[in-house]
Amino acid sequence: MTVISREESQARLDRLAAGATVYNPDSTLSIADRYEQLADTIGGQVFLIDAHSGEEVTYAEVNARANQYARVLQQAGIGAGDCVSIALQNRPEFFYATLAVAKLGAVTALLNTFARGPALAHALDATRSKALLLGEECLENFTPTPELLERQPTWLVRDDGSQAVPAGVRALLPLLTGVSEANLDPALRAEVLGSDPAFYCFTSGTTGLPKAAIISHARWLGVGESWRRALEIGASDVLYCILPLFHGAAGMSLTSNALASGGRIVLRRKFSASAFWDDVRKYRVTVVQYIGEICRYLINQPPRPDDRDHSLRWMTGAGMTADVWKRFLERFGDIGIIEGMGATESNCSLVNLDGKVGACARIPYRDRSNARLARFDLETQQHVRDENGFLVECEPGEVGELMGMILHLPGMNAGRFEGYTDPAASEKKIMRNAFAEGDAWFCTGDLLVRDEDDYYYFVDRMGDTFRWKSENVSTTEVVDALDRYHDAEMINVYGVKVPDHEGRAGMAAVQMREGRHFDPEALYQLATESLPHYAVPLFVRVASDSDLTPTFKLRKVDLQKQGYDPSAFTDPLYVLSHSAGRYVPYSEAALEELGVKPFKAD
Repeated sequence: MTVISREESQARLDRLAAGATVYNPDSTLSIADRYEQLADTIGGQVFLIDAHSGEEVTYAEVNARANQYARVLQQAGIGAGDCVSIALQNRPEFFYATLAVAKLGAVTALLNTFARGPALAHALDATRSKALLLGEECLENFTPTPELLERQPTWLVRDDGSQAVPAGVRALLPLLTGVSEANLDPALRAEVLGSDPAFYCFTSGTTGLPKAAIISHARWLGVGESWRRALEIGASDVLYCILPLFHGAAGMSLTSNALASGGRIVLRRKFSASAFWDDVRKYRVTVVQYIGEICRYLINQPPRPDDRDHSLRWMTGAGMTADVWKRFLERFGDIGIIEGMGATESNCSLVNLDGKVGACARIPYRDRSNARLARFDLETQQHVRDENGFLVECEPGEVGELMGMILHLPGMNAGRFEGYTDPAASEKKIMRNAFAEGDAWFCTGDLLVRDEDDYYYFVDRMGDTFRWKSENVSTTEVVDALDRYHDAEMINVYGVKVPDHEGRAGMAAVQMREGRHFDPEALYQLATESLPHYAVPLFVRVASDSDLTPTFKLRKVDLQKQGYDPSAFTDPLYVLSHSAGRYVPYSEAALEELGVKPFKAD
């Protein structure tokens, strides 16, 4: 394609940036206020369509039901500044719950609906949660740790009604009978400013358990206004929600888009490649958020004569490879692909509004952005520094860590790092005196490279975090979860490249204690019960003494290079098999079940 001029690229970015200025840290308009505005002005318009049940819910109905939820929470003592955790899949009740919390001036902690046991306990502790709204579909996540349900008032939000209400938990639906649907007194949230937290969204860092990232009211609302302007989204647009709402992508970007535009959202609980285009056509979907794997699944579906017969205008997301990008457009037609790079807590999200295949961003003018690439040595896993000890900015073709200068400009959200609920964790993500004395930068942990035209391309995650299925997986979290496998002397977890897949898949090198033998069924049970599905290692290598050393890091690089190639080592190699309920010996059939190809060395 012809390279778009820097001026045109910047003009597109300026439209995006202008939206974020509508809401500022001192704004008194909260998310709850925005919902109530829409309920008042376009209340009869459909807001949510549940693809699972076929239910349609208007803006006014969402607002009314949220008022009832809020009154139940209020009667339990929940007020401004308190935290309420929710664990709900993609269904209308998610919106009733989060809006109810906002109406009270409280904060919603978005629990990962795949999290179990220790991860759930950590989430409740990290946010000082005072109440829990628990979807019946997530009840089994608490089975290993039922005591967590009694640590705070917990209400069960019914789904299909097939499960008994646990001891100490109250069913929510009966409590709503006769409760007023009228708006609550806005004075309950009168002290809430744009800079105050609206959500705690859990995101994996480089070490330890997931951290609770803070999302303010102004940032959440600003994201929607930005994308409304950049993509010209309006009330006639239909947004298809196939990513989990506890994620920043769906819970913030997609939802705030709908509220900014007055559009509607189609909810699907889980992504289905076979149902995707049928849903797009049925509901006249115009905007979809993706992760790279989703687009790969779609092009791997059997071709259909109506592949280009659809209403889709925009696909926005991250992780689409150049090959998938090209094939997607060739097959499904002229759809605007908006690839980006960012994180829930990042202060320097990047975006490619030009349609440059394979690029995740363009920064046409360096002085208009707070983002920089700090040169990074892949062999030593260290930043490169100059003679004065400062970081060195990358030249075209050089790999570096994406970093964002932390700014606190009066009346502006741009460049702010809102951090985590744990101040110590926030400080660990900041590098001070990085490029100059006295500066402060947010460290993303993402490695990128730029070309001569200042388009940026994703390379990988750095350190001990790897990215799989568009989720950041902390190796420390995985090792901690597998620590109860007592027959192991040491467990080393790392990410390995998989052909035709973005990011890295989890692999564990397990060194057994003397006299103990590897039990593939026991490790499978422990991993699948203790970890989210995307964090369960796909491969296990039963390592000899020489394969694991106390220092780990240098050895981990070597292990990553060998990957899951059985010809590269003599250690027994196992592959995850859900059908067998265990790890099975390596075979091409086992790989085929996982949908991955044999390993290719760099």
